[in-house]
Amino acid sequence: MMLEFTEEQKMLRDTIRTFAEKEVAPLAYEIDRDERFPTESFNKLKNMGLLGITAPVDYGGAGAGYTELCIVTEELSVACLSTAASWGVHACLCIDNIRRNATQEQLRKYLPPLCEGIKIGGLAMTEPSAGSDVMSMRLRADKKGDSYILNGSKIFISNGPVGDVFVVYAKTDMEKGARGVSAFIVEKEFPGFSRGKKFEKMGWRGSPTGELIFEDCRVPAKNLLGRENSGALVLMSGLNTERVCLGAMSLGLARGAYECALQYAKERVQFGRPIASFQLIQAKLAEMAMEIELSHLITYKGAKMADMGLHRNMNLIASYAKLYTARAAMRITTEAVQILGGYGYMKEFPVERMMRDAKLQQIGGGTDEVQMMIIARDILGL
Repeated sequence: MMLEFTEEQKMLRDTIRTFAEKEVAPLAYEIDRDERFPTESFNKLKNMGLLGITAPVDYGGAGAGYTELCIVTEELSVACLSTAASWGVHACLCIDNIRRNATQEQLRKYLPPLCEGIKIGGLAMTEPSAGSDVMSMRLRADKKGDSYILNGSKIFISNGPVGDVFVVYAKTDMEKGARGVSAFIVEKEFPGFSRGKKFEKMGWRGSPTGELIFEDCRVPAKNLLGRENSGALVLMSGLNTERVCLGAMSLGLARGAYECALQYAKERVQFGRPIASFQLIQAKLAEMAMEIELSHLITYKGAKMADMGLHRNMNLIASYAKLYTARAAMRITTEAVQILGGYGYMKEFPVERMMRDAKLQQIGGGTDEVQMMIIARDILGL
């Protein structure tokens, strides 16, 4: 499978790389320190027409594929993982989920304001007692007339404190397990919807995370996304591409840390010569470069498969990509801090932030342990 970018994809990569270096990176320290949504970068991405990158042009999107989605994700992540995360939640977890599963009426209503940045999107799945075991969720949706009444809460929701529109998963049949889950499009203005606690985090601090509360929240029946009790199908329709997108985040983060460490190693002089001339530093840089190359190959193989419509066949490659790139990002950011030494531990240099950001890559979107379980089941035929 050839993984070369087209000329148009290379132009997109170069455009986003320049944008990330000049517009996103200078704000990264501030939004991490203040734990605030990257409004400036989000608005500029809106002006570039990239908020709805995979949405159809007719609804205000860019009509691009998953390779393009990963390119933008990677380049933003090099400069600021929080910005990439908030944008990715909006563009991938919310908009792309609606694009794949919505009715024409829902597409007309929700995609244009989301693509235009009038509304910010999110996805609400995790609950206090339902993380990796997501189908044990307790948020309940009872049909009453032309509405569903939702009761319960969601936790650790990215864009939760700032979002306007959420794809929300709830139980419509408490006795059927995974076959009793449904998905809904929920607006913040719906009666009974409120926001709970905003969480303080170790990393991803510029991507706000919070709790959503549903107290007799009335959701119109026409906002059911897909069919009733078929929410698992909605979830699975995008799970693999979401994990590949997370792979692109880890790849970009790793690249950013590596490039910082490489430049520092060339410039930092100790014992009368640049530390890049020492074999132990060279070994670290070589390992980092190799892991970045392998992360690139496996991530874009997954994106290519998605663009070819091979969603059902990419379960394994998506878990490979998610697991390998997350581990690589954690290792590479840690080694970058080590190469920079005392400076690496200071907020003056971005690798301190990058190391904190990297840890969530091994937790969110399916933990390392979940990915290993998926891989083991596949290779064992279980």
